[in-house]
Amino acid sequence: MVLNNSSSYQLNYFESLWEGMYDGRNPLIVTGVFAFLMHEVVYFGRFIPFLVCDFIPYFQRYKLQPNKTNKNEDYWKCTIKVLKSHFLFEGPLIFFFHPAATFLGMRISAPFPTWQQMCVQIAIFFVVEDFFHYHTHRFLHWPPLYKKVHKIHHEYAAPFGIAAEYAHPIEIMALGFGTVGGPLIYHALASYVFELGADWDLHLVTMLLWIVLRLFQAIDSHSGYDFPWSLRHWVPFWAGADHHDYHHQTSVGNYASSFRWWDYLLGTDVRYRAYRKRQAKGLKTVRFKSQ
Repeated sequence: MVLNNSSSYQLNYFESLWEGMYDGRNPLIVTGVFAFLMHEVVYFGRFIPFLVCDFIPYFQRYKLQPNKTNKNEDYWKCTIKVLKSHFLFEGPLIFFFHPAATFLGMRISAPFPTWQQMCVQIAIFFVVEDFFHYHTHRFLHWPPLYKKVHKIHHEYAAPFGIAAEYAHPIEIMALGFGTVGGPLIYHALASYVFELGADWDLHLVTMLLWIVLRLFQAIDSHSGYDFPWSLRHWVPFWAGADHHDYHHQTSVGNYASSFRWWDYLLGTDVRYRAYRKRQAKGLKTVRFKSQ
């Protein structure tokens, strides 16, 4: 397929598939169904490797809370509640995203943005979401809100992947705004305030890729595992499961989602860092005695 414009552009294989998916169909329905199915496949699919690790003794050494074991009933209860939440709350919000985004001028059709553009935009989305998540999450620990709303998410003191979206509908919508609202605000600023040009407008493909990466981050941070190959060992300011698991264990501090800097700058990771130091010291003592 060739686009009819001043600079003839040959669509690649994936762009042709993308155009074919929308050809002759209602774009609202196509975007809604595709985005919802993608969300479900990624959300539950990313959890499967961690679930498998739960049944392989070798990987138990990487459990952050090895003395706590989740039962099959916990998995099923969480799965059922999360699925209800997805169909009753997140599904309609996903369908609502298309008209809201297209109203602001989000691009749907091919060609896709370059990978450099997508990387820059997604990096911005991560930073904005993390800032929003930190402050909103911390506010949810205000006693009246914690008791009525956020306490549900803390039902699992030793979290597992799919518990990432095990939460009250108010919390899902509040924290979800950082994921969905951030890109829309970016697009409005880039297009109408700074007028950066069409190349820097938000494209639906970029948005979907951002959602996939955000789901990976959420599932990983609730996985309960800290592997030697986990991202936080390669990127020091990445939060990861090591950071967020402590929040579930104690219900105190470590409010950020992706990065460590807000907790560090605002002093809400002091207990966490002291706890990890005691753990490291105890591990060194055990190793010394065993020699």
